[in-house]
Amino acid sequence: MITKLSLGFTLLGAEWVMWVLIALSFVSILLMVERIMVFRNADRGVAALQPELEKLLRDGRFSEAGERAASSNTVHGRIFAAAAERHREGAQTVEEVVAGSAARERLNLEKNLTFLGTVGSNAPFIGLFGTVLGIIKAFDDLSKNTTAGSAAVMAGIAEALVATAIGLLVAIPAVIAFNYFQRRLKTIMNSADALCRFMIARLKAEREQ
Repeated sequence: MITKLSLGFTLLGAEWVMWVLIALSFVSILLMVERIMVFRNADRGVAALQPELEKLLRDGRFSEAGERAASSNTVHGRIFAAAAERHREGAQTVEEVVAGSAARERLNLEKNLTFLGTVGSNAPFIGLFGTVLGIIKAFDDLSKNTTAGSAAVMAGIAEALVATAIGLLVAIPAVIAFNYFQRRLKTIMNSADALCRFMIARLKAEREQ
């Protein structure tokens, strides 16, 4: 019974695998577009915001700096605002707040990136699996119709190889997008951390005065 089911499964050929890959490609594209929008908003206007916040910190206007940061609705702004709200509790507390806020923001930015990474690393294997199934089907068709000759087998194998090609076409954009978003994530988080470190340094300097 198991042998018959296994044989029936393999003789379905590579077509269904191709449809799976196409579906994965469609979902990947949607997630890429969604992540592009999220990352675009994550640090929009930060280049102008950062010197403004640093000036407010130098003047000791921590609360005002926090309000300005919160109004930016960026990753940097949300982390900074959460830390500035607790600035009266000292540098150590601010450091803990920064760590907690940064972890939450990182989780939001990393959302769906695992899917892209998984598709990028596994789509070629899914395509190869479809190719193997297609080749098995081609030889099974030949065994049932020996008069068709090698031409029929070659045609079946050529069709099966399309599954591997589709797998690569799905994987390459997913890998590129995954690596790009990971670099953007690292840049954003490092920049936000540097801004908050400036606040912590100012708090320590005020305590020493």
